[in-house]
Formats: sequence, structure tokens, C-alpha cells
Amino acid sequence: MKTHFEKIKNYLIELGHNITFENAEDEVFVINQPEFGLQNLVIGCANPILILEQFLFEIDASNMEALKFLLEKNRTIIHGAFTLDETGTKVIFRDTLQLENLDLNEIEGSINSLSLLLSEHASDLINLSHQ
Repeated sequence: MKTHFEKIKNYLIELGHNITFENAEDEVFVINQPEFGLQNLVIGCANPILILEQFLFEIDASNMEALKFLLEKNRTIIHGAFTLDETGTKVIFRDTLQLENLDLNEIEGSINSLSLLLSEHASDLINLSHQ
């Protein structure tokens, strides 16, 4: 019987993603594909969920307009959302999926959602990162 880690690794390989780091003990992968906006996308098996996270940029936590923009964009994101880390200064894309019945299409959709988000809002995100 395949472990969740092995299943996810096979999906990532089948989808053609560049796995730059993997740790079977912690059940974590990092993938990079700059042409799709994927830079240190961390994918971790935390049974019963799969967590996908990518740090995007730092933000001034007192910038209400920037925070409002991110929350408004969350409404249009297909999978995942913009989140803040515990300091409130790092903007992260985060998505979670159920591991038990996860299939190739679901993980592909989640990763594609991040890539689409970054391409559609690149200039806005770059501007926010410079504020």
C-alpha cells in the first residue's frame, strides 16, 4: 500500500513539477518552477490533510488598504487563499486538501490556482510588496 507521501510524489512527477527538496520522514516536498510563479512551494502531508504553502512577500501589517485588497482577492481565488503568518507581516498562499481521497486533478487544480493567481495579479502583488 502506498503512503500518502509516495502518492503525492508520484502526482508531482506525473505533473512534471521540479521537486527540489523532499523529506520522507517529515513528509514534505518543495517544488520550484519560476516560469509558473512557483518558488519554494512547500507541500506537506499532515494527515488527514495536504498543506500547500508559498511565501509571497512581506507587508506592513498596519496597511489596511493592502489587507483589504488581499481579502477581496480571496473571494476570486479558485483554490486556496492569501494568509498571513503569525507575525502578521508575511503574505502566504495557502491551500489544504483532504489526503484520503486526493486525486491528481485536485492537486493539479490547487497548484494551477496559485500559478493563475500570480499571473493575473502580478503587478498588484509587486506593488503591495513595495509598500
